[in-house]
Amino acid sequence: MPTHTVVDVSEEPRRRRAPAMSPEDRREAIVQATLPLVVKAGANVTTSQIAAAAGIAEGTVFRVFKDKAELLDACVQRALRSDEEVALLEAIPADVPLEERLTSGVATFSGYLDRMWGLIGTLRETGYQPHDEEHKKHKGPPIGMQQLTKAVAGLFGDAELRVGHDLAARMLLGAVFTNRMGAGFGETTAEPDAIVELFLHGALKGETR
Repeated sequence: MPTHTVVDVSEEPRRRRAPAMSPEDRREAIVQATLPLVVKAGANVTTSQIAAAAGIAEGTVFRVFKDKAELLDACVQRALRSDEEVALLEAIPADVPLEERLTSGVATFSGYLDRMWGLIGTLRETGYQPHDEEHKKHKGPPIGMQQLTKAVAGLFGDAELRVGHDLAARMLLGAVFTNRMGAGFGETTAEPDAIVELFLHGALKGETR
């Protein structure tokens, strides 16, 4: 007579439910899942693609955002933030040589510009128009760029400069900005260390300085 193994289910560990996300965390998770899709497809990304990437039902997208346009606006604002870049720059030790610190600052700012312009450029090419209220709310330089400028100013440390550290940072990042513009400013793109070398020591060589 065959024997059967009896399992006492009362002793099996019960599956614990993951804690529910707060509305802010859910919003951020959806935005983070949407950003890579927007970089590729721009405004043509669908809410079904977004839901699949975020691992949620499509209806959840519309419980968090009024419509896709509001979600795209949130993605743009997220791309303008520079929290991660600022944290990287603030973590650079003060005893690292000035040129190395500034080179890190230039490389980080270049990456920020590429990420921001890449996403916004793809959106514009696919017909994205920001909501009027969002456009008015965020006039002027993005707060992320202002924070990065302040972080780069801090990289000068106690170096003695001919101008204030804030102005020096703006002038340095102005060169970076032009360097990343591309069309209209020439085809040659300088590397971060070359920009810093030119900024600190000028364009003249040897005795002609």
